[in-house]
Amino acid sequence: MKLYYAPQSCALAPHIVAAEAGIPITAVSVDIPTLKTDTGIDYLTINPKGFVPALELSDGQVLTENAAILQFLADQAPAVGLAPPNGTFERSRLHEMLHYLGTDIHRGYSPLFRRETPAQTREERQSSLRRHYAVLDTELSRTQFLLGHQFSVADAYLFTLTRWAKLIQLDISQFGHLQSFQGRVAARPAVAAAMRAQGLIDA
Repeated sequence: MKLYYAPQSCALAPHIVAAEAGIPITAVSVDIPTLKTDTGIDYLTINPKGFVPALELSDGQVLTENAAILQFLADQAPAVGLAPPNGTFERSRLHEMLHYLGTDIHRGYSPLFRRETPAQTREERQSSLRRHYAVLDTELSRTQFLLGHQFSVADAYLFTLTRWAKLIQLDISQFGHLQSFQGRVAARPAVAAAMRAQGLIDA
């Protein structure tokens, strides 16, 4: 399988999940401004949406959207326990958390990366992110990970998104449980391996 990614993007999350699950992938970097891969391919021929990540299967099928990719990868190695079994209430809880992260945290960051975003909008989005992080901080005061004491694909996603706070100078230092969570996840060998593969930490 090939995982199309851009450095510092949300595509780190499925890379982490693949590493945790022991699934071999080929990471293909995409230059977002030109939409060219590091092999010179027009990325729009892979994913017409133009976003990363995209997961290309060995039979040529392409899966997009983080929530879908994360769960697909988890289901390739069910014994690892990165997602609850399909059809269970716990799986619905995972869906709930992935939607929350995608619509409220991920989407909240998006305008903060654009220079043209007005100051008022920037302030509103930062305030909104802090409110959502307060909710997650409370959740993490009770358990090690978002769904309990088992690392899941939701944790890979939250870890990836929260790394963006430093990039946009969002101060979330008041959320101690969240900070501890980030440290726990960063210390996982598979997480470090994925980050090295994407050039985010030294080899």
